[in-house]
Amino acid sequence: MPRHRSAAEHRSAADQQLDGYLTATARGSEEAFTLLYDSLSGSVRGLALRVVRDASQAEEVAQEVMLEVWRTAARFDPERASAKSWVFALAHHRAVDRVRSARAASDRDRRAALGNSERPFDMVAELVQDRDEQRRLYRCLAALCRNQRVPLVLAYYEGLTYEEVARALSRPAGTVKTRMRTGLHRLRECLEAGG
Repeated sequence: MPRHRSAAEHRSAADQQLDGYLTATARGSEEAFTLLYDSLSGSVRGLALRVVRDASQAEEVAQEVMLEVWRTAARFDPERASAKSWVFALAHHRAVDRVRSARAASDRDRRAALGNSERPFDMVAELVQDRDEQRRLYRCLAALCRNQRVPLVLAYYEGLTYEEVARALSRPAGTVKTRMRTGLHRLRECLEAGG
């Protein structure tokens, strides 16, 4: 009965030679790595260029891949893949990662730019609106009689309670409460009328 040939035995002589270079690289042979590098780095760069579409990025990816090949050559299993396809798989993954990373960075930059351009406008709009409302509030407060205005200012701007306002003005708490309620009603009417 004829024996089945392994996947490695089906490879061309050139592919088997590359397998040998990679296997020797895994054992620490710099000479084998140099031969592997010279044989594959151009093709790796070409593959990366097709994915990243930028020559300088493709060059960087190729250098990173060949460095990774040197560091991880021991993971290569000639029974599972040829050296060429193993290196090309590393290159493809690295190139795709580079594209995703660049896209994510671009998206982050775009979001940051949009955020930066919108935020100041929103803050200015809110500030203008707040200032306009403050001016209207001050005008309406100024239009109140002193007996209504002073308790409201003490309560809302100084944070005093009814009792504290009454003590500060030496008035009965019930009187202060009534004046504040009347003052709030007139203040609301004034603000609704546009100040």
